[in-house]
Amino acid sequence: MRTLDDLLAEGVSGRRVLVRADLNVPLNDGTGERITDDGRIRASLPTLRRLADAGARVVVAAHLGRPKGEPDPRYSLAPVAVRLGELLGMRVPLAGDLVGPSARSTVDGLADGGVALLENVRFDARETSKDAAARGELAGELAALVGESGVFVSDGFGVVHRKQASVFDVARVLPGYAGGLVLAELEVLRRLTGDPARPYVVVLGGSKVSDKLAVIESLLPTVDRLLVGGGMCFTFMAAEGLGVGGSLLEADMIDTCKGLLAAAGGKIQLPVDVVIADDFSAEANIQSVLAAQIREGWKGLDIGPITAQRYGAVLAEAATVFWNGPMGVFELAPFAEGTRTLARSIVDSKAYSVVGGGDSAAAVRALGLPEDRFSHISTGGGASLEFLEGKPLPGIEVLEATG
Repeated sequence: MRTLDDLLAEGVSGRRVLVRADLNVPLNDGTGERITDDGRIRASLPTLRRLADAGARVVVAAHLGRPKGEPDPRYSLAPVAVRLGELLGMRVPLAGDLVGPSARSTVDGLADGGVALLENVRFDARETSKDAAARGELAGELAALVGESGVFVSDGFGVVHRKQASVFDVARVLPGYAGGLVLAELEVLRRLTGDPARPYVVVLGGSKVSDKLAVIESLLPTVDRLLVGGGMCFTFMAAEGLGVGGSLLEADMIDTCKGLLAAAGGKIQLPVDVVIADDFSAEANIQSVLAAQIREGWKGLDIGPITAQRYGAVLAEAATVFWNGPMGVFELAPFAEGTRTLARSIVDSKAYSVVGGGDSAAAVRALGLPEDRFSHISTGGGASLEFLEGKPLPGIEVLEATG
């Protein structure tokens, strides 16, 4: 697989380089104009800066949200272009379209060392089409923007598990290279799946067991302890015969959870107490109760303090930690303490610690925790999980096949 270093050694001055980045940042509800977490933009900077400093004319492709294959002003990359420009210390023009007249004009206007951003790739239905011919057509139009001497750099790790035009198909029509971010993410995940230092502790949260089932099944044979929190813990608790009140419950997954608990040989650890509320709001009445004492109609929205302490004790002895998914509804202050305490326990441990992207990474920043105290914070929650499940990542496979 060719890398960014290989490309820079070849020379990029004056050449157009198409970079697929992951700039899918959360925006403030309502206006959609304020970025609430610019972590993914910051993660893209090293590759973009190296290319720009080497004199490349950098054309960035990215998506935002889930528009339905047509332009939607709510998902415009305009605020991303502004923030990217602020962080790079240069103006980053945003094309008014993806591969149309505005994109061509914007790219033609780039000077050596300049960076431009194309409008949301998902404004074009061909990006996510199941039809390979349609995706290939769009990939060809993206390639035409950078011309005969153009190349492609894949640096959006958060999308490499998607077989999409700007991720997969474009690497079949342009010489493809792995960017620095993608290489760093792969190095970390290979460390976790190779021979991790032990004890190896995995912390899983989030809403649904069904979302994490494959990774649980994949990790159980290799981990020493699996700590469960978030909404998914209540389906496990129901599998143990406990009442969960009005908590989130996947009734059709209870038998599956029983099987996982039986197969785990004691590796899976569940909350012994939870924070419950009579409403899903910051103003609700709340109580901390033992797991067996959840009141009818009340919802479990966080792990309790005893559980947080017990999980912390396990983490203090860990040599390797992988964390994916918050312990509770951290966006609401009354239900943030479980996630905060757990994250602090990871920070205070001596373990090699990996935060598996998504809501976990957002929680680290939202709760004001020191990012540099974690060994690695991934930009790709879904891609990280699929790698750990042993699934192929199309965006990586195509680079390996064509490199």
